[in-house]
Amino acid sequence: MKVAKHTFDAVIVGAGGAGLRAALQLSEAGMKTAVLTKVFPTRSHTVAAQGGVAASLGNSTEDNWHWHMYDTVKGSDWLGDQDAIEFMVKKANEVVVELEHYGMPFDRTDNGKIYQRPFGGHSQNYGQTPVSRSCAAADRTGHAMLHALYQRNVRANTQFFVEWMALDLIRNEDGDVVGVTAMEMETGEVSIFHARATIFATGGAGRIYYSSTNAFINTGDGVGMAARAGIPLEDMEFWQFHPTGVAGAGVLITEGVRGEGGILRNASGERFMERYAPNLKDLASRDVVSRSMVTEINEGRGCGSEKDHVLLDITHLSPETIMKRLPGIREISIQFAGVDPIKAPIPVVPTCHYQMGGIPTNYKGQVIVPKDGNPNVPVHGFYAAGECACASVHGANRLGTNSLLDLLVFGKSAGETVVADFKAGQLPLKALPANAADASLARINRLEKQTGGEEVNDVRLEMQRTMQKHAGVFRFADMLKEGVTRIKAVAERAKVTQIKDKSQVWNTARMEALELDNLIEVAKATMISAEARKESRGAHVRDDAIDCAETPNGRDDKNWLKHTLWYSEGNRLDYKPVNLQPMSPEVEPIALAKRTY
Repeated sequence: MKVAKHTFDAVIVGAGGAGLRAALQLSEAGMKTAVLTKVFPTRSHTVAAQGGVAASLGNSTEDNWHWHMYDTVKGSDWLGDQDAIEFMVKKANEVVVELEHYGMPFDRTDNGKIYQRPFGGHSQNYGQTPVSRSCAAADRTGHAMLHALYQRNVRANTQFFVEWMALDLIRNEDGDVVGVTAMEMETGEVSIFHARATIFATGGAGRIYYSSTNAFINTGDGVGMAARAGIPLEDMEFWQFHPTGVAGAGVLITEGVRGEGGILRNASGERFMERYAPNLKDLASRDVVSRSMVTEINEGRGCGSEKDHVLLDITHLSPETIMKRLPGIREISIQFAGVDPIKAPIPVVPTCHYQMGGIPTNYKGQVIVPKDGNPNVPVHGFYAAGECACASVHGANRLGTNSLLDLLVFGKSAGETVVADFKAGQLPLKALPANAADASLARINRLEKQTGGEEVNDVRLEMQRTMQKHAGVFRFADMLKEGVTRIKAVAERAKVTQIKDKSQVWNTARMEALELDNLIEVAKATMISAEARKESRGAHVRDDAIDCAETPNGRDDKNWLKHTLWYSEGNRLDYKPVNLQPMSPEVEPIALAKRTY
């Protein structure tokens, strides 16, 4: 197969919030920038973000970045790196105001300021009372953000390669990243994108689970490519299950519904979160709310004929408020649950939503790996931002609306770092290795010639069911151990999948087979890392981790206050320390404590 070559100053894989924000930084600095995306940019999964972007503007209630930092560190169950968290929350106001200047149509208060709503885990005075911190555009914030950023990139002459799928990372003999291989989805043509800098902004991999709020495009492409290229994956055992997915459908119901006053109720109509989080109640951290809901269901207080969900009630809100602040949620509820939330509560259940782990980076967006005893050595020419990256600002659990903030802050930061390195002459265009496209061509060749293997759909379904059963909201020692054996077996089956209908080879069948290569790397990393972590922390809760004075909430800081690093080759695990020291010397590190809401 003939392989074409395209040369750019920078290539960005992914056109969601992080990719578009990074691209804007590069293009406006005059760098020749290519953005590869599987879908049209405004269809990237950021479009599904509903509730808002966190920033301590203080437009509705008193706020400051110190409180935001405390909430984020506490929400992370102390696994977040405090230097990166400080960087993010300090930059929050700046990136939100920039978006406003780009033309993003935020909702407004009566005095014309950006409207802000409460969100789970966000508080005033270091956890005392809920705070209005989420800057919202009704319940379609991600949609508005993507359109504003895309239009700005068109103005800056960013070059988009739409419906192109990146296949593999290209590294030279020194380990430097010099670009990617990619396939045009319509024609099947494979090309090399040769670049001084490569930025991954490929989003999450929620499709490793059977029930997920994620779009079908969220197949962990960047994470899988990095793993195959020898880059370790950080903290992949931590997956957030959003408390409110539509029961039976998995479609997201934003936390903004509870921010506007929504209440979770069990079969008796009880507001049960008062028992689990007496202070913040329904606006406790997501992992806490999800586990509380599952506990209610497991103890027989679930709703419906199967008692397999709870109810999200906003019938006490005025129809005018619902139509103004939550119009999209009303549409989703009617379409996917058959319920008009003005008249009746919405049936909801926790659903896989977000990966806290990913490609290890620092707050500058540089991909970092252990080398010669240093745990944080940058990989030359390689950067990452957004959900595919692990800075680590979310640690063991992400707070709602910190995801869109992550996209903006670290997309911009990665862009700034590349521009600075480029202008300083530190990003020369390094030569491609002679075998630059060989790995990608071999994968494609296998799919064309493989016979006797299983259908991709069958293997993917087995992977998703294994993940859902063995690494869900609650985790059990024996189930995790069995899950490791099962997911390794599924990975072996994935090596010999075949496409039986060759007429579809250039479209869905081939793309799904290549996506499975990425998904299976994520699934292995998740299951193996989860089985190895012998504690409960954030979204990772084990039945054999006991809550006591030495291990509050089942968290074992003495032995497990550290980041996991998983290597694809040999399924090897390593660990590195958490950065508990903020950037600014005058800022006190946030002390470890029992995590309650």
